[in-house]
Amino acid sequence: MVKEKVLDLANKISMTKRGAKNEITPNDPEYKILEPIVTEEMAEVALYLEFRKPQSAEEISKKCGKSLEETERLLWELAKVGAAFVNKIDGVDKFWHEVWVPGHMEMIVNNRENAKKYPQLGRAFDEYGKKKGPIAAGNVPIGLGPMRVIPIEKAIQGETRRASFEEISKYLNENTIFSVSDCSCRTAREAMGEGCGHLKEDMCIQLGHAAEYYIRTGRGRQITREEAFEIIKRAEENGLMHCIPNTDGPGKTHAICNCCGCGCFAVRIANMFVNPDMVRSNYVAQVDKDKCVACGECVENCPTNALKLGQKLCSKKPIVEEKRELPYDTEWGPDKWNPDYRINRKVVLETGSSPCKAECPAHIGIQGYIKLAAQGRYTEALELIKQENPFPAVCGRICPRYCESECTRGDIDDPIAIDEIKKFIAEQDLNQERRYIPKKRHNYGKKIAVIGSGPAGLSCAYYLAIDGYKVTVFEKEKVLGGMLTLGIPSFRLEKDVVNAEIDVLKELGVEFKTGIEVGKDVTINDLRAQGFEAFYIAIGAQSGRKLGIEGENSEGIITGVEFLRKVNLGELKSLNGNVVVVGGGNVAMDVARTAVRLGATKVDIYCLEKKEEMPALDEEIEEAVSEGVNINNSWGPKRILVENGHVVGVEFKRCVSVYDENGKFNPKYDENEIVTVNADFVLVSVGQAIDWGGLLKGTNIEINKNNTVKVDPDTYQTTEKDVFAGGDIVTGPKFAIDAIAMGKEGAISIHRFVHPGQSLILGRTKRNYKAFDKENVILKGYDRTPRQRPIHVDGSKAKETFRDLRGTFTEEQVKKETERCLSCGVTVVDEFMCIGCGQCVTKCRFDAIKLVKKYNAQNPEFNKMKPTIMKYALKRKIRITLKKPFKYMKSFFIKK
Repeated sequence: MVKEKVLDLANKISMTKRGAKNEITPNDPEYKILEPIVTEEMAEVALYLEFRKPQSAEEISKKCGKSLEETERLLWELAKVGAAFVNKIDGVDKFWHEVWVPGHMEMIVNNRENAKKYPQLGRAFDEYGKKKGPIAAGNVPIGLGPMRVIPIEKAIQGETRRASFEEISKYLNENTIFSVSDCSCRTAREAMGEGCGHLKEDMCIQLGHAAEYYIRTGRGRQITREEAFEIIKRAEENGLMHCIPNTDGPGKTHAICNCCGCGCFAVRIANMFVNPDMVRSNYVAQVDKDKCVACGECVENCPTNALKLGQKLCSKKPIVEEKRELPYDTEWGPDKWNPDYRINRKVVLETGSSPCKAECPAHIGIQGYIKLAAQGRYTEALELIKQENPFPAVCGRICPRYCESECTRGDIDDPIAIDEIKKFIAEQDLNQERRYIPKKRHNYGKKIAVIGSGPAGLSCAYYLAIDGYKVTVFEKEKVLGGMLTLGIPSFRLEKDVVNAEIDVLKELGVEFKTGIEVGKDVTINDLRAQGFEAFYIAIGAQSGRKLGIEGENSEGIITGVEFLRKVNLGELKSLNGNVVVVGGGNVAMDVARTAVRLGATKVDIYCLEKKEEMPALDEEIEEAVSEGVNINNSWGPKRILVENGHVVGVEFKRCVSVYDENGKFNPKYDENEIVTVNADFVLVSVGQAIDWGGLLKGTNIEINKNNTVKVDPDTYQTTEKDVFAGGDIVTGPKFAIDAIAMGKEGAISIHRFVHPGQSLILGRTKRNYKAFDKENVILKGYDRTPRQRPIHVDGSKAKETFRDLRGTFTEEQVKKETERCLSCGVTVVDEFMCIGCGQCVTKCRFDAIKLVKKYNAQNPEFNKMKPTIMKYALKRKIRITLKKPFKYMKSFFIKK
């Protein structure tokens, strides 16, 4: 049933009339936002309120015919729900009404109790923007939108032409009363279940008369000017920007909103309707390509996706940029909009950017930390690395170096020694006095359980701890680190390196419980009962695969994974006799080299693959050979020879091919060519398997046919909503850096999951970095400076110890090697989409990006807004009309 008086009120606030062509109907958001919270009796009084003309209850009482007491009660009810403003003026409470936005809709949604009770309020706020956005698209000149971006002040400190109305400090210093409230946009998003992970609490600051209203009606709490400045600072540190209501007149505003591009309804005008003029500041970002190193920090923090990574190197065939259509002389309808902007954000141009960042699973800003190292700014380099990888010292020793494999410099001579540079930078993290401990961004306090202390679990715990969660890591072994500790020998990764990086997590407040197997000693349901709100499972592929051949259950047969685990735990300290290792991967190399150190008489590796097909990294093969390991290619095990229950040898058959014509693993053998090898021990390293134990008992978590866990590919959420997973149990056996990347994404998902109303997908950046076409870049004229190399390790010496004898670059070597980087990626700015918030400037460590003043608009007089907009829209319509015949004639002649 329609509330007629409430509908009248919706029309009054909208400055329309019932029966008019543009009247507000019961289907419009202006009515829907009032309907659940305003009674007909309240509306009767509200109809006597005037726009921005304060009146006392006594004045309104005379007009509406109700008693003063009743009028006061209803006016206060209207003020509390957000349908009226109230201030004490000359000692008397006076009431008035405002525009919808910025005005009543924010006020209504900021009533916490009602916003939670009536999700319709948030939906109506959202619908209003979608209703008005198309009308305004292209028709509003710069500076005349209802909301306006104010640049982060430190982003324009070097700008000599700035005016005081561009500075946040002006508005804070000119006011004496302040309040802080929840962000109304993010409150609405949350009510719709569409939150972006940027939370709403204590985000928006009210000033002057708005602060008085918010404090008196319970929407906000009073704060000091100093607290207001602190909120501004915290917002900027968390990647937020500033918008102000733009309808109070020149140089004035009643609020400062701390906004994100993925949640804010004002910034949505730029993102969804591709109409940035409605909200932009007077500034645009410009990049100094000579200084830019494509670290990507500005790109991932830009609220309107105006920044993307591109190519710095010259192309053989020029890259033709498609000319952008602009709303100034173009019809700006749905075909020009981007309604899916919350899920289709891009981080790189179609033509690609630097291969190193693209190929790294964690997409670390490699060019960035190389440049910082070149400048001797090692702590900043470490900080940049840890934005994506909390364990640079570990990865500096065991990384597969995907980045180096694709490094553009490798097409000239040798790739940059990226991993060695990272290893040098990370050395300071091993020293407790120089260690980099990130600052906690929040203090959410919610309890999260991480099951497994390998690279994925530790990475997830690290990023959750930075966000201020109470993280407990459960590890079934007595030592921490998972496969980093138990699956990698010390001569490749010493345990004090792993422990040093885990110590950082301890300093961040992460709690570790070892010797506890979840599913045996405690269940997931037990942990839920203890108050844990989400779980991250990362137990790794900790078991070895068997061969499935005769005799493999005999004494003296052990999987490579179990062998390494026993050695790393100190349970196996010697190995006598002939050792045969089956397998050709990195684990097989580790196993063979470990066997050498345990005293084996002879160590032979037998693998299916030809030498050039072996999955192990070249350097690992070379190191194994240098330590006396014999590698025998193109042989597959046929059976284990056994005497008295103990292995005595292995029969191998010739492998003629490993993969079929489709590239699928499907080995073929020549059964007539057999070789018998004597063996006292056989170490089987043909892959790893997942042992779930009792972990999944009592859950609805689904498992794939290959025994990996079923997860959403973007969020890593399992089929049990509060359980997320990562690492080898999702992908099968991969490298630590792959697991680390998944750990961070898991932390992002968990953060969103444990806060009501947040979407796991919307507003989330898909980091689809891709490399440019190296065939199309000009690589002539570069020097031939040789690649720096660490001190060579003599295999005959290395095999005598479990210590890692590999050296680290000297500082001089780092300087020389960093100079070899071509710095082939760069940030590219779409100046039309840039709204001049300055977030990019604050994130850049290289002074490569700045805000430049391009416009000179300021807050308008409200009564002049409508005629100015109408005049602008008319001129635009004329330009569009004049352009049409030209376009028609052009297409006509092209066809001819």
